[in-house]
Amino acid sequence: ENVKQRFLDIGGVIKEQSFLKGVVVSEKVGAAIDMGDEVEPITSRLVLDCMGNASPISRQQRYGMKPDGVCCVVGSCAGGFDKETNLIGDIIYTNTEIQDKGENGKLQYFWEAFPVGIGRKGNEPGSSDVKTTYMFTYLDADEKRPTLTTLMDDYWKLLPYYQPSIKDPENDLDVKRVLFAFFPTYRDSPLQPMWSRVLAVGDASGIQSPLSFGGFGALTRHLGRLSDGISEALEADCLHKDDLAEINAYTPNLSAAWMFQKAMSVRMGQNVDPKFMNRLLATNFDLMDQMGIDTIKPFLQDVIRIDGLVGSLSRSFVADPFFMPQIVGHVGIPALVDWMGHVGMMSLYTALHSGVTPVLKPFVNTMKNERSRFKWNRRMEAWKFGSGCDYILPKDKVVNTEL
Repeated sequence: ENVKQRFLDIGGVIKEQSFLKGVVVSEKVGAAIDMGDEVEPITSRLVLDCMGNASPISRQQRYGMKPDGVCCVVGSCAGGFDKETNLIGDIIYTNTEIQDKGENGKLQYFWEAFPVGIGRKGNEPGSSDVKTTYMFTYLDADEKRPTLTTLMDDYWKLLPYYQPSIKDPENDLDVKRVLFAFFPTYRDSPLQPMWSRVLAVGDASGIQSPLSFGGFGALTRHLGRLSDGISEALEADCLHKDDLAEINAYTPNLSAAWMFQKAMSVRMGQNVDPKFMNRLLATNFDLMDQMGIDTIKPFLQDVIRIDGLVGSLSRSFVADPFFMPQIVGHVGIPALVDWMGHVGMMSLYTALHSGVTPVLKPFVNTMKNERSRFKWNRRMEAWKFGSGCDYILPKDKVVNTEL
């Protein structure tokens, strides 16, 4: 409500539960939100598409394009769990082998869990029996894939194996809400603007990692970058689609994340060792844990950095060299070659951010041409975010605190 009121105070207009017929754009004049024949249109210099992965604007631009991957998730928030063990959460937990769904293909189930009500109003760990649990899987967009109903049935069936304090979910749990959703992802992301004065942000632009559920959490990392870029675009009148494309620039670490999505999914008709996924995760997470929080925490928060990536991959090769051929065979040579190109660009972006940005930025700040200054600022941001150098490592937080 505070954010809403501040927006209204500075002249903003809010239309809740309103019909949106379309967006009309004039490159020279501006844009208008068409809300139907009976309602006065809302005019603006720039339209931000924040309508998520189901955005009709993004769908129009991606017309006919099949998603490259899908993250399907089902889950619930419920009471009735054992309080004494409801202390910490899980991220990317597996306790089953790859499931064979026959004509619907094979898939690996992953779990996440988060205690609810702990830390609020002085509630200590072990005081709440409420927990949110998710079961999710990574798939391709083949039409034969299992439905969310099938996944939900498996969720209730497998939940007692994941949470042993629950024997019969129907009778043991006080279900507060149930979640089921799918998140389509595209390699062609972030989405470059097709029209001037229209910019997709958040899930509508595909900025989320193919490993994440998307949503506001996936956007928070980019809020500062987007706010600065959009403000500068308005001030410099850089609202042409070519200018706005600088805000949704290529980010190699996002593209590199597709290799992990590929490794954690099973293609239709693909034969794979049922233990493949568990072996892959056990090896890599164990090594990242040994390397310390500066390696594992960015990865768990969907930020891939060249230092952690190269370090963990080299160690995994040493730890389990005979597993590497299986991984290559699983993801395929073309995907591996494509991934290596993005990793190379991550290295380049890291070098540009570390070596070029500090020298270039003072000159950019003094540029009199607003359009040139806008574009160079966006390029430096792309180097920073595309390499993961925007992520503040825990060790750096300690240093900053001491200073």
